[in-house]
Amino acid sequence: MDTIAVLLRAPEELGLERLSLTPPGEEDVVVDVEWSGISTGTERLLWSGRMPSFPGMGYPLVPGYESVGRVTRAGATTGRRVGERVFVPGARCFGTLKGEPVRGLFGGAASRLVVPGAKVVPIWEDLGEQGVLLALAATAYHAFPRGVPQPDLIVGHGVLGRLLARLALAAGAPAPMVWETNAGRHAGAEGYPVLDPAADDRRDYRCIADVSGDPTLLDALIARLAPRGEVVLAGFYAEPLSFSFPPAFMREARIRIAAEWKTQDLDAVLALLADGRLSLDGLITHTRHVAHAPDAYRTAFTDSACLKMVLDWRESA
Repeated sequence: MDTIAVLLRAPEELGLERLSLTPPGEEDVVVDVEWSGISTGTERLLWSGRMPSFPGMGYPLVPGYESVGRVTRAGATTGRRVGERVFVPGARCFGTLKGEPVRGLFGGAASRLVVPGAKVVPIWEDLGEQGVLLALAATAYHAFPRGVPQPDLIVGHGVLGRLLARLALAAGAPAPMVWETNAGRHAGAEGYPVLDPAADDRRDYRCIADVSGDPTLLDALIARLAPRGEVVLAGFYAEPLSFSFPPAFMREARIRIAAEWKTQDLDAVLALLADGRLSLDGLITHTRHVAHAPDAYRTAFTDSACLKMVLDWRESA
């Protein structure tokens, strides 16, 4: 069994390659992928070669952790059935290329995947290609789960920032302020304001969520906190972060890092989507057939008008 996969041979050296797949076992499902998303956070770092040391890091690698497809084979102990549409948060099922092992970090950008049945998540038919957004939605929810005060300032109006704002409103919190320096990204807000930070003089934010990935912002964000306020780092940072101690000391500031989403976060997001409290509409701006993958990745990482790029794997045999 084999697959066509996006392969990063080296930084900025990306193309399609036919790769062998690990034979499926009784606990595995085979998924024919319909769509996969391109992450402008971690995948951009992999593509540019700026990803810091990370378990499983190395080239050649198959990126991707935002895939949607159909189960075409289900092992006896998977609990899944043939024909189900599922979300796949990555895979490690690839063989070698010219004798060199292919790394699956994160391994979802391929036409066919072999994945443990326990790892895939059934989704309803109507979700379609929007299912690729589930990982980002779960990431946003993980940063501010139920019972935790929601952010009143969000830094960055990309997909993750928009999801944080939508989830805050879904939780019944007051509309957060969103900062965005790119005027072209101010549009698309649903029930909350978006400002350039230079136009906002407020300095009493209780909780700031930073999804910019900018490691130089901490001092500026701490300066906008109320006493005992909190900065939540919900992005991914390639460079070391530092801050000046006295202003943080005077405010008794807290800094929290939001890690990867967990199964319960995805379950919570699916429940919010099912009852209509959360929408994923308007977040996917670009779709490309997988044959144009190199151009699609470059566009996703360099064109600020691209919020979310999705690869269409249908008819990719």
